[in-house]
Amino acid sequence: MDNRTNTIAGWVLAGCGAALGLSIVGGMMFHGERPEKMGYAIEGVVEEGAGGAAADVPIASLLPTADAAKGAEVFKKCAACHTINQGGANGVGPNLYGTLGEAIAKGKGGFAFSAALAGVGGTWDFDKMNAWLTSPRKFANGTKMTFAGLGNAQDRANVILYLNQQGSNLPLPAAPAAGAAPAAGADQPATANAAEAAVENGADTADIANTGTPASGAPSIDPEAARKGARSEK
Repeated sequence: MDNRTNTIAGWVLAGCGAALGLSIVGGMMFHGERPEKMGYAIEGVVEEGAGGAAADVPIASLLPTADAAKGAEVFKKCAACHTINQGGANGVGPNLYGTLGEAIAKGKGGFAFSAALAGVGGTWDFDKMNAWLTSPRKFANGTKMTFAGLGNAQDRANVILYLNQQGSNLPLPAAPAAGAAPAAGADQPATANAAEAAVENGADTADIANTGTPASGAPSIDPEAARKGARSEK
């Protein structure tokens, strides 16, 4: 191989090395990962770690069919930081025996809770525990707990049932009635409520009196009806 060939081969190798280096540096500087906080809202994109629609499922509707044995399996994710046996020692996190029904961030053998969690107040009921397990950071912004949360609603129900059996034994909340209609808003007209109820019950809505209060400045008589009445009197 002559010197000219060696020179060409050397330049080719140098070019490949430079291209590889630039690719690595470019990948470090410009990566395609989703930012922790979006710069602006994108319609249809759910914020990461929010739990999505799963967080909207009432925990009371899942607890009756929850499985404490499966909850014990889910709790293994927590066992690196928490004990749950009666009289167990605090670790990275507090001992969790008898937690449901207790005051939030109180007691637990003097465990040093974060100010963020201590500031929440109240007691650990089923709804608060569900919200906490969905996203600790959203429940108490600034919490020392680094666990991202459980996105699966049934997993949360299972582990909450398991936690409740470990020294709390609170009665489970009543499951919401299937198909229960939400209460009418305070700003919904009373006549509209009555009409809707009458339609559902098969009643004649013509028999429903208009008991609503006219808006300020509204005429007390329909102008068109007044004109028709005047023509009929002539």
